[in-house]
Amino acid sequence: MFHRRIPEWLRHAPVPGVKGFALLAAAESSARGILISVFPIVMYRTFGDVTTISEIYLLIGVLSFAFALITPWASRFIPRRWLFTIAAIAMMCGSVFSAQGGTFLVPIGLAVMTAGTVVLTVCFNAYVMDYIERSALGSCETLRLFYSGAAWTIGPFLGVWLMDWWMPAPFIVSALASLILLVVFWVLRLGNGKLITRARAETPNPLAYLPRFWNQPRLIAGWTFAVVRSCGWWVYVVYLPIYAVESGFSEQLGGIVLSISNSFLFFTPLMLKWMRGRIRYAVRIGFLGSSLFFLAASVTTFNAYLVIGLLLLASLFLVLLDISAGLPFLMAVKPSERTDMAAVYSTFRDVSSVVAPGVARMVLLIAPLPVVFAVTACGLFITALVAARLHPRLGNRRIASLGSARSAT
Repeated sequence: MFHRRIPEWLRHAPVPGVKGFALLAAAESSARGILISVFPIVMYRTFGDVTTISEIYLLIGVLSFAFALITPWASRFIPRRWLFTIAAIAMMCGSVFSAQGGTFLVPIGLAVMTAGTVVLTVCFNAYVMDYIERSALGSCETLRLFYSGAAWTIGPFLGVWLMDWWMPAPFIVSALASLILLVVFWVLRLGNGKLITRARAETPNPLAYLPRFWNQPRLIAGWTFAVVRSCGWWVYVVYLPIYAVESGFSEQLGGIVLSISNSFLFFTPLMLKWMRGRIRYAVRIGFLGSSLFFLAASVTTFNAYLVIGLLLLASLFLVLLDISAGLPFLMAVKPSERTDMAAVYSTFRDVSSVVAPGVARMVLLIAPLPVVFAVTACGLFITALVAARLHPRLGNRRIASLGSARSAT
């Protein structure tokens, strides 16, 4: 009688590596990337007023921020793997709602999809902090962006093109991508992550991480970098397509420009190589460069082609910030605070989705759309001044070890 040995991969789930998280991020990016240029145009078609659109985005931003705050509390009652699953299903439902069209279902669909993205991001960051070593965080961020590059490059143009062919088409594709995301997640067998607690310590209050966060200036600075960077992207993604349509260009132009800017993600390996030992300078250059081109775009409104070209150049520096601006926060997190601080860090997108449309709405009440670009430039420039106070050798040893970390994965 033969004795069959159970395969090792069935008895013990393999530890997820950098490539596994990059694949997961690529699937999530496919679900969102195809709609990134579709939603602003659909909203503009539906409401026809930039101020009204800003108000809707502001309300959705407040809702997403609330979800970001309650997700850590919910994770104490709902296992993380099920939170991730619910979030992916919410993204599917949001796409289906939006595909119906109308002044009610489009905002509802966007809100549901945004809430799902918020919860999913909190879970994703917690998984990364659980399974990826500090020395490999830079490599993980770069590979994640590189694997997601195709989705963010093809998605914006493909979404607008499909929408012109059949309005529900990009939303259906997004729903299918969310389903693939869910399948990849369960194949990776991430479970509920690693539980890291202090010995004999009482379970902390769900809101206890907030005082710890405010008592650590490095975390505050790193979170601020992420918020301002996200505000820059928010203004670029939402208002560039609307500006193009208001300037008399076709709806496809906004999708094409977003696709070109997202193709800069393929330069992330080169950017990481240049960043070795220069994290502080990379963060400063990213904020200064994007600020300069946003400001230039706001004062060259006599030529719409020039405005769009300058904003496209600004996005190159925003991509640099995608790699570098989050590292000061991630490198400052203590192992015992990974789950809670992952929730804090994830709020940068939700805070920016409140701040950006809120400020834009106030500006649009008294000024035209290009002034929003000028205000964005001011915020980016002020953050560059804050980045000048980072330690000159921030991440030197860790970035230097990325080569060995990459070979190990």
